[in-house]
Amino acid sequence: MKAFWKNHPALRMVLMLVLFVLSIALVTAGWKMTGQLAGLGIMLAGVAALLAVLVLYNAPYRD
Repeated sequence: MKAFWKNHPALRMVLMLVLFVLSIALVTAGWKMTGQLAGLGIMLAGVAALLAVLVLYNAPYRD
């Protein structure tokens, strides 16, 4: 899998950008729902998407 991400850097960058924008939108939308349990779930989904961006960023450098 490491070779795939090394051979397709443009795909990786586009996917990271889309996930990053989506995650920031989710965190912001959840933040606006202060005091509601659904808002917490939306923010947690945004944080999970941010972690996915970090995994994609580090994928080519995995041992």
